[in-house]
Amino acid sequence: MLASILVSAALVVGLQTQSTTPTTKPAQGTPTTRQTAPAAKPAAASTSTVQARAKSIPATAVAAGNFNTLVTALQAADLVTALEGTGPFTVFAPTDEAFAKLPAGTVEMLLKPENKAKLIDILTFHVVPGKVVASDVTKLRFAETLEGQRVDIAVKDGKVFVDGAEVVKTDIACSNGVIHVIDRVILPVDLVIPQVAANAGTFNTLLAAAKAAGLVEVLSSEGPFTVFAPTDEAFAKLPKGTVESLLQPENKAKLVEILTYHVVPGRIYSDEVVAVTEAPTVLGRNLPIAAANGVVTVGGAKVVAVDIEASNGVIHVVDAVILPGAASGSAADAPKATKPGTASN
Repeated sequence: MLASILVSAALVVGLQTQSTTPTTKPAQGTPTTRQTAPAAKPAAASTSTVQARAKSIPATAVAAGNFNTLVTALQAADLVTALEGTGPFTVFAPTDEAFAKLPAGTVEMLLKPENKAKLIDILTFHVVPGKVVASDVTKLRFAETLEGQRVDIAVKDGKVFVDGAEVVKTDIACSNGVIHVIDRVILPVDLVIPQVAANAGTFNTLLAAAKAAGLVEVLSSEGPFTVFAPTDEAFAKLPKGTVESLLQPENKAKLVEILTYHVVPGRIYSDEVVAVTEAPTVLGRNLPIAAANGVVTVGGAKVVAVDIEASNGVIHVVDAVILPGAASGSAADAPKATKPGTASN
């Protein structure tokens, strides 16, 4: 379930610098500019140095004796000093046994310098800003990590799971936060929005349009982006010939306009979407949002699936194509169907 809608190459700078667009932050009602995980890159600390700084999260992990792989990974990722900082932080810490459950050679591969960025993503996916003790964790459905994506939290038969990993020990106190022990390594989604959409198999028209508009590369960039993605069925609701007309080179500017009206800068999850009445899009126009009787509409299109994660954003699926200045699914602003080689007005 996914989608990628896009952003023209000319808009890249605007996307990366736009400061007024809503994005997600933990425990805030109205989205504000999202801050991604702090990528602290200090010099790697030796184990002896970590031990000398008693009570910090890394020092506590070393003293426990069963987080050796985690500590080694933190050193390779240059994250030790960051996790010795004021914080506070909540760490869902995989044990050595948890790392051993990964496929053979995975840890060794991640520790190589060329894979440092990927290692940072994985490690920061285990860290939540703030001190969240066990009694509070069980009250949550999700938590936003320093990596940017959320982890799902569930309680089943008296056991707590974080993205499917069981919490086996809780509330290990540290001077700058708390550690909860989990029984396996949790992994963030590592596919960008167009890749997630392609794997879904229901966004073929959207991807063809993004390619024709020259927006695939932009939506594959760091972002983050929130995409309200029409399915193939949604595009099929447009008047006959509309899609074919939009895909013609002479209508590229109009296609870019329509697609970028489906994209909001920042990573905005569904609970944050319903907290606002509009969101500024990459196109530059505000997208109206309404929620009533359990139904959420965006630009008049019904949201039918939410919170599909990508490494550079999140996808919400809509049941109609949203046209700027027109009701969803209307062809009012779309170019009329034309014969190949004939420009539309």
